[in-house]
Amino acid sequence: MENPKKINQKITPFLWFNNEAEEAAKHYVSIFKNSKITQVTHYGASIPKLAGTVMSVIFELEGQTFYALNGGPQFNFTPAISLFVNCTTQQEVDSLWEKLSAGGTESNCGWLQDKYGLSWQIIPSALGELLHDKDANKAKRVMDAMLQMHKIDIQKLKQAHVG
Repeated sequence: MENPKKINQKITPFLWFNNEAEEAAKHYVSIFKNSKITQVTHYGASIPKLAGTVMSVIFELEGQTFYALNGGPQFNFTPAISLFVNCTTQQEVDSLWEKLSAGGTESNCGWLQDKYGLSWQIIPSALGELLHDKDANKAKRVMDAMLQMHKIDIQKLKQAHVG
């Protein structure tokens, strides 16, 4: 087994996959800019039935380090934990939504589960700005509009905001 790469951030998301850690890491790295796989570790001879197969993958998405493990089918992802992606444009929302939801499941309010079962929130920064308007009626209209959406549509949020 290779020596693990030193991880320099204090808290690192640790993702448990059945046996798709490397495939998932490659998929995520292909979607996000400034992303790369930094290490792949294989099971050694001490576990003969897994020897030579990928045990773990360390990768970075937009500078954030993630650790992925092929740990077997004992655990699955749940929407109770999701990765929140702050988007600045509708084009970014659309692109990430399309790529991450492919083969997965779309849900309400900007949430989706990708084809590996990992939950993501694809959220434009405009949503937070509009929801925090000092005018409670404007904020409520934005919230009501957002609750009707799967993928968040910035233009529709702005239309709801002005009434």
